[in-house]
Amino acid sequence: MRMEAVATTAPWTCPTCRTHLSTRYCPACGESPPHTRDLTIRGFLREIVAGVTSIDGRLIRSFRCLLARPGELSVAFVEGRRKPYIAPFQLFLIANVAFFAVESLTGGTVLAAPLHSHLHQQDWSAFASSLVTHRLQQRGVALAAYAPVFDRAVVLNAKTLVALMVLPFALALPLVFYRSGRPFVGHVVFSLHLYAFVLLLFCVMMAVARIDQSIGGGGLRSRQVDVVLTTLVLIASAVYLYRASGRFYGSARALRGVRAVGLAFAMVAIAVGYRFLVFLITFYTT
Repeated sequence: MRMEAVATTAPWTCPTCRTHLSTRYCPACGESPPHTRDLTIRGFLREIVAGVTSIDGRLIRSFRCLLARPGELSVAFVEGRRKPYIAPFQLFLIANVAFFAVESLTGGTVLAAPLHSHLHQQDWSAFASSLVTHRLQQRGVALAAYAPVFDRAVVLNAKTLVALMVLPFALALPLVFYRSGRPFVGHVVFSLHLYAFVLLLFCVMMAVARIDQSIGGGGLRSRQVDVVLTTLVLIASAVYLYRASGRFYGSARALRGVRAVGLAFAMVAIAVGYRFLVFLITFYTT
């Protein structure tokens, strides 16, 4: 009787389903009974505060868990504990927005490399130079005129397509952890959380490079600084993978270490391949 008293309320009509109810929430759509106070300034402000604090609380909790307990977010999602945290893809998008905001502020070029970098600093520079030279000769356009067009487009493409890195990594996980029994969606969720962490790592990397540049160093343009920061990101990623895979996949420590290092190098290969793919897409669309 006590539970029934808590669950029921005065009869009301759901404004969405037009169903007559006596429960606190509509079982079909989740609506609650409308109140006159909801349309007052105080009620409206209460809704804003509740919405913002709910989002901020979940967001902070999600990032704290992502950084402090690698793999726990993926476990929580697979087990159905989803209310306390931001959804995996949403968390990834927020990390992506933060990454490109820091990239814009610091002038770093981790994924959105400018045309000059593709022509002179990448493994495919000879191939890129051949393509660009042939294109410019056909169009009768100078490199100085084409470069700004390419550079604006490559930033947009790198932002839009960054999720493409997640899929090849997710496809590799069932092969590496073939005895885990995790569904493929679980591997995708694990990859989204991993790449959200990596994007935050890139933010720190670019901030450090910017500080180096401000005190007279070369920043990411310096080969030495680039190598050191890339190595640190690789080590941090391997450590994260070691801890996260232990919590999510439960593999033995020694084997987990080998797998973590291998997957960290796979991430580097995917990042390089992504940068090359963005170059091709940008080149053929500008």
